Amino acid sequence: MANGVLLSKVVDKMHLKNMTPNVDFSEIRVTIPDINRPALQLTGYFEHFANERVQIVGYVEYTYLQSRTLEEKLPIYERFLSSKVPCVIYTSKTVPDQELLEIAEKYGVPVFTTEKATSAFMAEIIRWLNVELAPCISIHGVLVDVFGEGVLIMGESGIGKSEAALELIKRGHRLVSDDVVEIRKVSDAALVGSAPDITRHFIELRGIGIIDVKTLFGVESVKNTQGIDMVIKLEEWDREKEYDRLGLEEEYTEFLGNRVVCHALPIRPGRNLAVIVETAAVNHRQKKMGYNAAQELYNRVQQSLARKREA
Repeated sequence: MANGVLLSKVVDKMHLKNMTPNVDFSEIRVTIPDINRPALQLTGYFEHFANERVQIVGYVEYTYLQSRTLEEKLPIYERFLSSKVPCVIYTSKTVPDQELLEIAEKYGVPVFTTEKATSAFMAEIIRWLNVELAPCISIHGVLVDVFGEGVLIMGESGIGKSEAALELIKRGHRLVSDDVVEIRKVSDAALVGSAPDITRHFIELRGIGIIDVKTLFGVESVKNTQGIDMVIKLEEWDREKEYDRLGLEEEYTEFLGNRVVCHALPIRPGRNLAVIVETAAVNHRQKKMGYNAAQELYNRVQQSLARKREA
């Protein structure tokens, strides 16, 4: 999200109490997922001040301010709040003093409070901002939660992605997104997929039209977000092409610089896509737990050949 997340969305998500109702923050955006605890700034040291971050005043900073005289605090408040910070949040049931609120209104800086402990609140807001501000792309596909594994089904239009997803839903799995999947890179090792707000919980079936999965199958059949663990690419059966029949070597595809395990699945009449996708998801989960069926078969063959040579 290049332009950042609206501060009003942060306030709603974190359930913050507004202490500066006269300050209009409808256009303020948070552009960095990190936060800053202005301990050094409140002592008067403003070198390398990360003023573009959300400022969190915890119990330690609050008690320090309480020990200072008004004459000591006022110039610090002026310097701190004139630095164009997006907002100031007081945690751990602490309350800003009236002088700070007046100077905050003067410079148009919103001030909020929360009853949550500082460490817990910091972890929560950083995690949420990392997801909201993560690099994002939109791709054509279907994302389904199968046995806890996020399976992204891709392929040409009309090849049967939505039909496979519908069968998986009927078998007890959960739909995340149909047709368009928004992929966010939340870390160097994790991709999270979600649906655009407009198409969330809907599936398009050719010949029938749009169906509402949440209404038809219940809330247990849908999910808002899901990590992407593997990709299945559906493609027309090609008699001339050699398909992987053992699975000793993993193949990968890449999104936003992150590699994801990818399987090419040829489509042919009579193949039950839902069962194959389920099996692929369970097999992938088994590999993550340390067991590889293809490797086990290879080891058995090697042991058998070794015994024959010895005989």
